[in-house]
Amino acid sequence: MTPYNTAPLGLPMVYLVDDEDVVRDALGWLLRSRRLLSEGFASAEAFEAMLDTHTAPARGDPVRSAWPAAPSCLLLDVRMPGTSGLVLFDRLIDRGLLPVMPVIFLTGHGDVPTAVAAVKRGAFDFVEKPFSDNALVDRVERALEASSDAIGRQRARLSVQRRLSELTEREREVMQCVIDGRPNKLIADALNISVRTVEVHRARVFEKMDVKSAVELANVLRDHGASGPT
Repeated sequence: MTPYNTAPLGLPMVYLVDDEDVVRDALGWLLRSRRLLSEGFASAEAFEAMLDTHTAPARGDPVRSAWPAAPSCLLLDVRMPGTSGLVLFDRLIDRGLLPVMPVIFLTGHGDVPTAVAAVKRGAFDFVEKPFSDNALVDRVERALEASSDAIGRQRARLSVQRRLSELTEREREVMQCVIDGRPNKLIADALNISVRTVEVHRARVFEKMDVKSAVELANVLRDHGASGPT
């Protein structure tokens, strides 16, 4: 069985959304000098178009299809023509991307109160223009670390959900009884099957869920926020 959250992550990526070419170019150069990859967008609309290509409803393995698959963060200008940074921020919340893609706002002096309010709503941080290169990169690196942790948790949760979906109806019934702490004899009586059949289903549940005991099974479901059979 594949471990729940040990699949390697891709290279970190910093997304830049700012309508000023000179700002995007300067940020891209700064990040390259620190060996960080970046991709720039001149508008919130352009960035959302990119998101749509990656976050469309996926089929197959949810762990492989979850995006982003690499630590990521977004440097986002507050004020832009068209869709503002704040509106884009709200849409990222709606998409459920905030934990895996922390947002650092780029603000002018007059936008600081707005940026502080956004931080209270879940933004990772804000940087006031003109910014200190070292301070900005430090915050980006912390945001990428937070993204890596969030992606690991997401992958583990999706892996558990996938394994649960592979259980048969009878295996789910047996698993619920196991989680409830019932011995095999009581499970057999409750489900009107033989003790030997319970033992076979129990072994298959443990194999599919990649655990060795009822306690470990219960801990996996609890730790990764997955619900067992109802």
